[in-house]
Amino acid sequence: MDEKLVRELEIAATKVRIGIIEGVHAAKAGHPGGSLSAADLMTYLYTHRMNVDPKNPRDPKRDRLVLSKGHAAPVLYSVLALRGFFPMEEMKTLRKIDSRLQGHPDLNKIPGVDMTTGSLGQGISAACGMALSGKISCEPYKVYAVLGDGEIEEGEVWEAAMFAAHYQLDNLVAVVDNNNLQIDGKISDVMSPYPIDEKFKAFGWHVININAHDFSEMEKAFNEAETVMQKPTVIIMRSTKGKGVSFMEDQVGWHGKAPNDEQYKIAIDELNAHLKELGA
Repeated sequence: MDEKLVRELEIAATKVRIGIIEGVHAAKAGHPGGSLSAADLMTYLYTHRMNVDPKNPRDPKRDRLVLSKGHAAPVLYSVLALRGFFPMEEMKTLRKIDSRLQGHPDLNKIPGVDMTTGSLGQGISAACGMALSGKISCEPYKVYAVLGDGEIEEGEVWEAAMFAAHYQLDNLVAVVDNNNLQIDGKISDVMSPYPIDEKFKAFGWHVININAHDFSEMEKAFNEAETVMQKPTVIIMRSTKGKGVSFMEDQVGWHGKAPNDEQYKIAIDELNAHLKELGA
């Protein structure tokens, strides 16, 4: 991936992070940590990889994305706004009464949302259904599912993994946001799913490990996934919870807490400074 494209993606991802902080601060509630850790991934997919059209959000030939870790809704909303599905200013209505930007995504309210999610473990199952439908009807679309590493402690995830391998869903790519933290602490302490890669291999998946914050590695991984036939692919990305905001990085306390006014200013100033460094 050339330097110009990397810089463009970094600028876009920083704007997505600003949207996340704006939304969660305005709501005085939400999940900034796991939204920030997935911001690079979601930016890459929606601005560079996926076939989606804000003017036709229900195009039957579009690629689909299921945010299985639905509590990270702020990152989905922010990237959809950046992509033009609705105004970025709407992020400030997050979790407000009568706002369509609820605490978890609702496909019936928000253009660009492909699946209502929030109950952990269910999103990947829905993604499997979408992928199987595409195979049966010979449609070319891809299905992407984004899971939390704490989420994969759910048994339903592994039922879905078995299903996807059995039906050879090579049009499905799952991504595990492996930031090693969940609401109660380190995933290795709460209910360790490690080794994640070996588990997915045992279930018949093609496995790729990457750095979640390296766009060149991301590009290589998704290109590799395109070549895999007759089995689903999982990309396990090593990420930093709270990435991009210094005091939130790798801090479990920011799983589900909004910044106060002083913290909000520090976060926004840091992100704007990064935009300036990038020449935006």
